[in-house]
Amino acid sequence: MNPIRLAKSWLSYRRTLSELSNLPSHTLSDIGLTRYDIRMVAARQAR
Repeated sequence: MNPIRLAKSWLSYRRTLSELSNLPSHTLSDIGLTRYDIRMVAARQAR
């Protein structure tokens, strides 16, 4: 993976992680996620 693509993926991961982490637990539950799922979802989004 080239450095630019790697940087974009990392930024996407961090942004998604931050946004989901800031949601209240009941909102996460409404969309079918738990706090445990956040890192996995962020990693998938960054691909």
